[in-house]
Amino acid sequence: MGDVVTRIPALAVVGDRFAEGLAEVTDDLSALDSSGFWAVVLPFEGQPICARFARTRPAYTWPGRPWQGPDRAAWSSDLDGDAFRNGVRSIRNSIAAGDVYQVNLTRRLSAPLAVPDPFGTIDIASLGAALAEGNPAPFSAVIRLPEHGVLIASASPELYLRRDGRDVWSAPIKGTAKTEEEFLAKDQAENVMIVDLVRNDFGRVCEYGSVQVPALMAVKEAPGLVHLESTVTGRLRSGMGWAELIEATFPPGSVTGAPKLAAIEQIQRLEPSPRRYYCGGIGWVDADRGIGEINVAIRTFWIDSGFLFFGTGGGITYDSDPEQEWQETRLKADNLLRVASAVPAV
Repeated sequence: MGDVVTRIPALAVVGDRFAEGLAEVTDDLSALDSSGFWAVVLPFEGQPICARFARTRPAYTWPGRPWQGPDRAAWSSDLDGDAFRNGVRSIRNSIAAGDVYQVNLTRRLSAPLAVPDPFGTIDIASLGAALAEGNPAPFSAVIRLPEHGVLIASASPELYLRRDGRDVWSAPIKGTAKTEEEFLAKDQAENVMIVDLVRNDFGRVCEYGSVQVPALMAVKEAPGLVHLESTVTGRLRSGMGWAELIEATFPPGSVTGAPKLAAIEQIQRLEPSPRRYYCGGIGWVDADRGIGEINVAIRTFWIDSGFLFFGTGGGITYDSDPEQEWQETRLKADNLLRVASAVPAV
């Protein structure tokens, strides 16, 4: 399988651009303030991956073969229902003890891929095309760097960072339901806590008084569900660039919890598998124009060692009900798994 995968060229589909002609790959975030067009991958754990491409053009409809995914029954979770519900109870106990206010608890799903044929039915770009049709998202991305083992397709609805010169934005999503009427007080509490965390993160690199919240808990629709989305803005201090901005704000607060370091300790204690790319960030930077956009890598698939991986989870507060939180992870995953497990018509 590895031989088939590594024969395909590197590419990125990010924003509305198709990038090809891989020129260099580095883990130095300061390169994003140099020159050129960069695809950016920020794993939840591990070193960043910044890939500069020589050419870009408007994204176009995928011309390759349709995606053929694993059978829906082939998916397994590293946390089953009982284990996930017990994790929610454990977090509630930690909140009651004053150790943390909120924790984003997730589980990792995986399914074995069929042996690929010579035409590349496991090509991650074909999964990206299937997601674009079956689960369109405003911050979707495909990153294909075969020589570096990076094969990612993201259908993220959430903005981690947008930058235009010194102006920066983040739009954390906390609160998920099937309909707007089903939002709970707990969803609003989640959102407000994370907005405060993002404001504090921005305050580490932005001009004093520039950090604002122009939108709080706006309803955002996604396929099969709705979210609460807020917007935080700021203006970078002189001398601050991409490296400093990411260092101050990563990992995104909406997928960690608050306080961030204490929440990450809970995540490491309760989640049996590393998140890898899930809950990190994926996007692009046009260093020549001083602009860029990076998503929160939720609703994200990746291929590794013959398996397709995917993550799902949610924010846990003291008011969380273990069964409701488990069902929310299923709600978030349902449409994505349907798309990823589709078999093309013959």
